[in-house]
Amino acid sequence: MRDKLFIDGQWVAPLGGGAFPVINPATEQEFATAPAGGAGDIDLAVKAARRAFDSGPWPRMTGAERARYLRAISDKILERKQDLARIEVMDNGKPLPEAVWDIEDAAGCFAFYAGLAEQLDAHPEEAIPLGDARFTSKVVREPIGVAGAIIPWNYPLLMASWKVAPALAAGCAMVLKPSELTPLTALELGAIAEEVGLPAGVLNIVTGFGADAGQPLSEHPGVDKLAFTGSVPTGSKIMATAARDIKNVSLELGGKSPFVVFADCDIDKAVEWIMFGIFWNQGQVCSATSRVLVEESLYPALLARLTEETQKITMGDGLTEGVLLGPLVSKGQRDKILAMIEQGMAEGAVVATGGKPPATLQTGYFLEPTIITELAEGNSLWREEIFGPVVCVKPFKDEADAIRMANDSRFGLAAAVMSDDLARCERVARAFRAGIVWVNCSQPTFTEAPWGGYKQSGIGRELGRWGLENYLETKQITSFDASETWGWYLKS
Repeated sequence: MRDKLFIDGQWVAPLGGGAFPVINPATEQEFATAPAGGAGDIDLAVKAARRAFDSGPWPRMTGAERARYLRAISDKILERKQDLARIEVMDNGKPLPEAVWDIEDAAGCFAFYAGLAEQLDAHPEEAIPLGDARFTSKVVREPIGVAGAIIPWNYPLLMASWKVAPALAAGCAMVLKPSELTPLTALELGAIAEEVGLPAGVLNIVTGFGADAGQPLSEHPGVDKLAFTGSVPTGSKIMATAARDIKNVSLELGGKSPFVVFADCDIDKAVEWIMFGIFWNQGQVCSATSRVLVEESLYPALLARLTEETQKITMGDGLTEGVLLGPLVSKGQRDKILAMIEQGMAEGAVVATGGKPPATLQTGYFLEPTIITELAEGNSLWREEIFGPVVCVKPFKDEADAIRMANDSRFGLAAAVMSDDLARCERVARAFRAGIVWVNCSQPTFTEAPWGGYKQSGIGRELGRWGLENYLETKQITSFDASETWGWYLKS
């Protein structure tokens, strides 16, 4: 475990000398401390990134040269897969097999963007046809500059990779601020960057609290771009801060994603995907399909089967073999969800199963997987993001009714539809107002495909080539034929 910040290629103590405890949510015990960075540390990190970008070699390398570093980072992540996954479990609470999958995906993300960095060399410029033969024009893509990234606690290393890998591939320098709840694997990423010889200042990592480190990063005039994943209220504040300097910003925010299940589908397949869509990662997933809409004729049987299978889920410490649901990330997160359930019940909702801490686990921030029914469309549980293992299930009459309810949300990150009628699936997928749509599944995420939402679920897209474009500027270069005379003011 590391007790220093990673700034300008060096491990340095925070200027304020502070540290904060890191709590294992399964045991409620401190198992590490992390350095508490502040505004002064952020300033040092941004200045280091600024030097690396303005006068260092990184943005001036070819894409192939940068790709070698990215692939080396990918390889080192895979070499350390097991110990990184164990750190993630102790930091976040998720079951070990999920954490291993996350670490593999993080390595894959760096490898993928290594390939896109090489493609930048293959297409360094694009000729633009013009309507005036005296001029030629071309477009070049250039790194945006210094990027500040603020990431959440639900997928710590993976969310870091989603931002660091494309930024570095583009030629940017970055300051990364991880969540104070899960800071450890971000610091390990700094150790890996040091090990592969990444030039000083290209990647800087400052751990600390939002008000102390995150806010100064978003306000710093030396930052050209801000990338944030997290809640809508915090995203709104970051957007307002960015507006003062007209900073480029990309936001991946909350969701209240619908899953529409038609009566013609296989009930076991539907139950499996509903459970995967809400109980994976303890439901702490921005795209979780937490609003399940079931065709009326299937609703009673599906609800009974879903309740039966949900009650079989094994809870416990994520390091224990066979556990499928770990603790929530913190006491504060569990208390918030319990309060939301209580409020929803006061508004008329019914808990079909769960809704409370398990009696068998006295220690840890555990919450039973929960199914909520009898919800009015205005119920707060139906409308607000819960960010936990809580699924709301509601019947619908017909396709039009399902689409209306699915789209009646201020969020628009993801949506899913399940039916044996693929033509209907295509119609419904097109009708959803969401940036990510799954057909006959929920939650599979691929580095190659764009990720982002409509409405209050964010601005911009991550992953795929779209993720790289987040960190590139577009420059037009237009030339006049020197053998010609313009002759507007000076007449020959």
